[in-house]
Amino acid sequence: MGDRLAELRLRRGMTQEYLAERANLSVDVVRKLEQGRRKTARLSSINALARALDTEPSYLVGQPSTFEASEPAEDGLPSVLALRQAVSPVADLLGGETDPEDPPGIEELRAALRSTEAIRREGRMGEIGMLLPQLIRDARAAAHAHTDGDAAAANSVLAVAYQVAATTLTALGKEDAAFTAMERSLAAIRLCDDPNLETLAVSTLSWVFTSQGRLDDAERIALDHAARIEPGFRSRPEDLALWGILLLRAATAAVRQEKHGTVTDLLRLAKGAAASMGEDRLIHAIPFGPTNAGIAGVNFLVEMEKSDEAIRAARTVPDLASLPPTWRARFHVDRALAYGDLGDDLGAENALLRAEADAPEWMRYHSTSRRLVAELRERAPRRDTAVVGLADRLGLMG
Repeated sequence: MGDRLAELRLRRGMTQEYLAERANLSVDVVRKLEQGRRKTARLSSINALARALDTEPSYLVGQPSTFEASEPAEDGLPSVLALRQAVSPVADLLGGETDPEDPPGIEELRAALRSTEAIRREGRMGEIGMLLPQLIRDARAAAHAHTDGDAAAANSVLAVAYQVAATTLTALGKEDAAFTAMERSLAAIRLCDDPNLETLAVSTLSWVFTSQGRLDDAERIALDHAARIEPGFRSRPEDLALWGILLLRAATAAVRQEKHGTVTDLLRLAKGAAASMGEDRLIHAIPFGPTNAGIAGVNFLVEMEKSDEAIRAARTVPDLASLPPTWRARFHVDRALAYGDLGDDLGAENALLRAEADAPEWMRYHSTSRRLVAELRERAPRRDTAVVGLADRLGLMG
């Protein structure tokens, strides 16, 4: 990150002092990052530096930009290009390409989507890259070929497939392509039969904006839609979950703008909705309930540099095993960040190893995990420690 930061700063004709002033950060932070004496920074700081340098946060942190695979599968390698072609086919602009004569049936499409979402929850990015382009093509063909209820059902599958594409492309630092996928998802939602998909699309779009550094936009669209669907006292658990998901999306954007009062208020509302539900529910690939609200609270405390509170709060999160593997892994990374901030490298290392146990492939694409592992490796007293092995498995050089 330090090399990319220095390169952009010099291209912008900025001194370290001027960059620090524009980002509202200490010049010592900028200096240590550029010199490599510090490899991690809070996401609010990374977003502030990205805004000051007019770039995406993903560029600064060196997010992986393509799929990884140890060896080719029978059908080849997962491909960013294939995913782009599925999301933005040339035929949409120029015509000339026809759909297959026998598109998949609706139940076949739904089964393929369920399988893809299960893989997504486990963070198996390479398999997503293999399966998702064909799922999008099949769902598009079915939506074009069918009529009435079957066409609406096919568009529901297509809308969710585009959202999976958006989150996958965002994880690879392709936020602009992710935005295109979300435009396609919203178009399919207008023709589908699932009233909840618009809320999930807004949640995903808020995340795409957050990853782009468009934090005001991310917070605003989540809050605007949350106000539209705000549940009442007798609302169904599913309605409470959808509302709560949006509140946490808005809070994620707010904490990266250091709007701590807003974060506290939104988290309080989300936890109230979660308590009313009693247990977590999974809406497509997104969980919400007491457990997810609890781990979100830990994440926000870490971002607000309240590491002692974060560690204490982490011990009280209920029923962690009920969450998907990627959510558990993200929780353990937050614990690792808190331990690292407190100078407890062993605690940080153990938390990272637990994250890897839950979602090993996801870890290789998660830029915060990679930065923290790199920093811990440099401080490791012996070259045979567990963190060195973890760094090797993540493909970190040095």
